[in-house]
Amino acid sequence: MLNFSNTNVLLCVTGGIAAYKSAEIIRLFKKDGADVRVVMTESAKEFITPLTLQAVSGNEIHDSLLDVKAESAMGHIELAKWADIILIAPCTAESLAKITHGRADDLMGSVILASNAKSYIAPAMNTNMWLDKSTQENFQTLVSRGMSFIGPDEGEQACGDVGPGRLVEPEKIIELIKSDLHKGPLSGKTITITAGPTREQIDPVRYISNNSSGKMGYALAEAAKLQGANVNLVSGPVSLTANKGINLFKINSAAEMLNKVFECMETSDIFISCAAVADFKPAIYSDIKIKKEDSENLEINLEKNHDILSEVSKLHNSAYVVGFAAETSNVNDNASKKLNSKNLDMIISNDVSDKTIGFDSDDNEVHVITENETIYLKKDKKIKIAREILNIIALNIKS
Repeated sequence: MLNFSNTNVLLCVTGGIAAYKSAEIIRLFKKDGADVRVVMTESAKEFITPLTLQAVSGNEIHDSLLDVKAESAMGHIELAKWADIILIAPCTAESLAKITHGRADDLMGSVILASNAKSYIAPAMNTNMWLDKSTQENFQTLVSRGMSFIGPDEGEQACGDVGPGRLVEPEKIIELIKSDLHKGPLSGKTITITAGPTREQIDPVRYISNNSSGKMGYALAEAAKLQGANVNLVSGPVSLTANKGINLFKINSAAEMLNKVFECMETSDIFISCAAVADFKPAIYSDIKIKKEDSENLEINLEKNHDILSEVSKLHNSAYVVGFAAETSNVNDNASKKLNSKNLDMIISNDVSDKTIGFDSDDNEVHVITENETIYLKKDKKIKIAREILNIIALNIKS
């Protein structure tokens, strides 16, 4: 089941009686792994205190467009870029009107205009206000622009009226967002992703490996799941935890990875080779520990491992095949050569000699290279880079 691990959720709380339910919405998002920040309108603070939402979210509350400290760093733009999901809950009739007309005279309006995040509105207002012609026109306008609505529900309201206008219950809001995300650009696709290093055993206690942490591959798996894909993650030994909704297969050697990848590719539409697979393995494996006193100068003869990416490209030419090129020099030139020599649909190049974006870093900076174009993705968190890569893959599959 999809959860919100590594997902940034911006909750915008407006001034209605249902604002008290925003604390529960935050709790449920956080329980499911999300990082939640809160924007409050001035009227929202009449119904629930900023201190309450700060305590529940664990983050400072944002409530002013004219906060000198925040805006010295372009606070509203940073919030807009930070958010993966924006939820306005509860959303009053006034706030709905302001969003419709693109008003940016408060922090919430400015963030919504500046963000490309997936946005949801959960209305809450008196039933007559909801059914009013102006509100319904605003509702239809926002739907036509691609804004997603959750509710409102019908029932008895705080004023005593009965009808549509109640805020959808927090548990249902979370589930509806999850369901909607399953309809993402990769919905219905099965993706197999490799991650981490492989270990090639010399003897029972020693092996040949590399410094890959698996962070980029795991980020791709998280992002693919969030975009609606069924995800197979074939992972070498790493100290990371995968989303529970991801099909995780743990392996050690390149041979084990090859076998599991071939098995997964029988039903996969996309293959992303992000693992740092060992190019060589010991030609002879000793089934007992090699004692240092047994040899003055130990020699280990190596032989090549199978090239998993090349073999998948040859045997599964109906799949969209993506490789990674971790280079230390002539990064894009070397990556382009691999794109052609291995007959790939796409290759992602990155410079692992740069310690700020190399192995074990939380950040990355890459070029996405296809036969027709090269797209530069500037330095950012690996989960953000992963989302951008998958968006590009989705567009290429559709074209």
